[in-house]
Amino acid sequence: MKLTRSSGYALVAVGHVARNFSGDLVLARDIAKQHKIPLDYLLKILQQLVRADVLQSIRGPRGGFSLARPAAKISILDIVEAVDGPFTAEPRLCGSKALLPYNKKLIAAYKKASKQASEILSKTTVAQLGPGKETNPPKRKPRKKTTRR
Repeated sequence: MKLTRSSGYALVAVGHVARNFSGDLVLARDIAKQHKIPLDYLLKILQQLVRADVLQSIRGPRGGFSLARPAAKISILDIVEAVDGPFTAEPRLCGSKALLPYNKKLIAAYKKASKQASEILSKTTVAQLGPGKETNPPKRKPRKKTTRR
């Protein structure tokens, strides 16, 4: 299993938010600067995490990011799947038909390993990964609906 660059950045960003949230929202530019992540790339990843209900965002001059739920309720699998899509394992094998029994056994072993990895990632939470503050996310303020003309 190999994490994509996007999911690696997502894990770093969520960890940063979990460690640094103390009532004030965490700014994307601070995450980007501290971890040397291109800001435009990071913003796309953060929006994927918001859509997946891992983070929440508030726009505006006093805006930023916070966890959408407690760190103990956010799994590593939640973060990876928010960015990379469903965690599935299908090895891409090529070869002759003579290797067919070998390929079938290899695919079965790969799927078993992938299932175990998925189970471990789903049981490992952000709270377990480091010395972060276990804080409850702030309540979302209802947005005022405006009509554009």
